[in-house]
Amino acid sequence: MKTAQAESQTATNGATMTPVEKASPQAAETHPVKMTARKVNVFYGAKQALFDVDLEIRDNAVTALIGPSGCGKSTFLRCLNRMNDVIDNCRVSGEIRLGDTNIYGAHIDPVLLRARVGMVFQKPNPFPKSIYENIAYGPRIHGMAERRAQMDEIVETSLRKAALWDEVKDRLQEPGTGLSGGQQQRLCIARAIAVNPEVILMDEPCSALDPIATARVEELIDELRENYTIVIVTHSMQQAARVSQRTAFFHLGNLVEEDETDQIFTNPRDKRTQDYITGRFG
Repeated sequence: MKTAQAESQTATNGATMTPVEKASPQAAETHPVKMTARKVNVFYGAKQALFDVDLEIRDNAVTALIGPSGCGKSTFLRCLNRMNDVIDNCRVSGEIRLGDTNIYGAHIDPVLLRARVGMVFQKPNPFPKSIYENIAYGPRIHGMAERRAQMDEIVETSLRKAALWDEVKDRLQEPGTGLSGGQQQRLCIARAIAVNPEVILMDEPCSALDPIATARVEELIDELRENYTIVIVTHSMQQAARVSQRTAFFHLGNLVEEDETDQIFTNPRDKRTQDYITGRFG
């Protein structure tokens, strides 16, 4: 993965960035649709936070959700695995499908859904358990291993996929909270991977990390998209340009536009997108 300087050309005051080495529109269109949102509205009590959002999320690609604070991007992200269900007075209407399944159907168990659609939060939140038990917790709940050897394999595989195994393989019984911030976030990614999700949601996963740890997580995201569908909320347009193949711009609860990332950053269709990217607001 290139550095930010190599992948984007940024003038002062947030001027337009030109990401490079992105998949061509023709190549990106070969990604099938993994999740589909249609006419999604979200209400917190009487206040409406999202308005008729329609969005297709592509398989084996990174979709970045960008926009100013309070625009609805994190609210939409939480719709994708029904995390809004745990918020009092939150109501979601419309339809979201994972493949052919309506995830808001009456027969859907949100706990099982969240195994298929995992989530990594803004601040690393390892369980107050050992590194090993952080990874083993989910697979144990879902009955994914009958023997210790099977669980050992799940733990090692998950940590390897999160590029953390070599750093912690001799420390598996130590607390996960004892790791550095960047390592803790990769542990949380490994924990999400351990239950074999189809989609990984990331809500500003690098906002609490230093630049070196951020670069490592971004490299990991690029590697993970070969096997997972990833949706990331980020306040950093540079980060969106570096890690994503598609970008969706939200403003005041509306999805303004969604397209190939280089198209959004170099030739957006909507003036609001252009104004946000060039730093006129946000």
